[in-house]
Amino acid sequence: MIPVQGLTGAKVAVLGLGRSGLAAARALAAGGAVPVCWDDNPAAREAAEAEGFACLDLKKAGAFEDVARLIVSPGIPHLYPAPNPVVVAALAEGVPVDNDIGLFFQSFASAEWSEFDTAPRVIAVTGSNGKSTTSALIHHILEHVGRPCQLAGNIGRGVLDIDPAVDGEVVVLELSSYQTDLARNLTPDVAVFTNLSPDHLDRHHGMGGYFAAKRRLFAEGGPDRAVIGVDEVEGRFLAGQLSEGPTDDRVIRVSAAGKLTGPGWNVFARKGFLAEMRKGKQIASIDLRSVAGLPGAHNHQNACAAYAACRSLGLAPKVIEAAFHTFGGLPHRSQTIAEVDGVRFVNDSKATNVDSAAKALAAFKNIRWICGGLEKEGGLEGLTEGQANVRKAYVIGREAAGFAMQLQVEAEVCGTMAQAVASAVRDAEAGDVVLLAPAAASFDQYDSFERRGDDFIAQVQAVTGV
Repeated sequence: MIPVQGLTGAKVAVLGLGRSGLAAARALAAGGAVPVCWDDNPAAREAAEAEGFACLDLKKAGAFEDVARLIVSPGIPHLYPAPNPVVVAALAEGVPVDNDIGLFFQSFASAEWSEFDTAPRVIAVTGSNGKSTTSALIHHILEHVGRPCQLAGNIGRGVLDIDPAVDGEVVVLELSSYQTDLARNLTPDVAVFTNLSPDHLDRHHGMGGYFAAKRRLFAEGGPDRAVIGVDEVEGRFLAGQLSEGPTDDRVIRVSAAGKLTGPGWNVFARKGFLAEMRKGKQIASIDLRSVAGLPGAHNHQNACAAYAACRSLGLAPKVIEAAFHTFGGLPHRSQTIAEVDGVRFVNDSKATNVDSAAKALAAFKNIRWICGGLEKEGGLEGLTEGQANVRKAYVIGREAAGFAMQLQVEAEVCGTMAQAVASAVRDAEAGDVVLLAPAAASFDQYDSFERRGDDFIAQVQAVTGV
């Protein structure tokens, strides 16, 4: 646990008692603060009270008397599409609003660091797609070289649940826009921006607000090194804002769309090869085509971002390359779960939006595509090019028929995962890939993309016997 510093003796309100909320309450108490908790769910309040935390309805008049700060869980809207009434009440009383990420950056450094030979560092990763894989890959590389490290944030453990840092440790954080948008402190040593595509637009009131939430990771604290994906205009704009000029190597530009030129520090993937360029000269090259855990151009972008982050820590290219080959990938992200009679089954349930699904479709040939679910704003534009690799689509979800009508390939309305897998296996031939890449949220049929991916795995096992 990371005890919260700077709030000793202060009364701090905590709104939302899920994983991050309870962890924040524990860390506040460990640092000498007095947490006062609330969640509209009675079961969540009971869990907090069982740990000895006081619960108080923060919507009641006078609830913010003598409160020094309000800590809000990331799933709770604070501005758009409409602010939570508790947040409104706090702001009306002039109470600062923060989250567990802000508390972490406020509290991570400790007096013990003065005895360390090498100060601990924080690498924070954000972006629309690939941030989980990039974060996990950085962590895997660090483990591979024997560097003390922890993985936390939107993946792994909650940020305040991790252990206090040891000498030379690196903490890798995956941060969503919900987390970066509200944190009052954002001071990573290395910040990574993977890419940007439309997502969570209601929460951020459009693309401008969504990009602004991501940009805060780089603008608020000023990282020592910024790794920026420049395949979208927003990434190029961000890199330009952070850089003092073409040779400023505090900014490492990353691309999976083509060769990057110029005198700066560039890492790009082209035709399956990663290249590192500095001052116009090639420093290293890695063949990514044989890295089983990182299939497709979107994963090559993740590899470039992770490579750049680790190079900024001084790791050698050959060491990073060796670690790539031992990376198994993450569940529900281009995860090969079986290969039967020449048919490969791939679970990419995390492809919850059009952009991530398009990247999954581009990674494979001869696809039997299982798709559908709760369609996101903007429809299915952006999937046109990827559908060239699709032999047939098998559509699930409550609105499967409407979803199927928007596709440009032969589509079978299946409704359920069981029927989609059975139909895809019935049609599949050697050399085909049965790919779950929904291009939609899961909440019409499942409570998470993980549950959807688990159902796909279970149905494949049931049909194939593997």
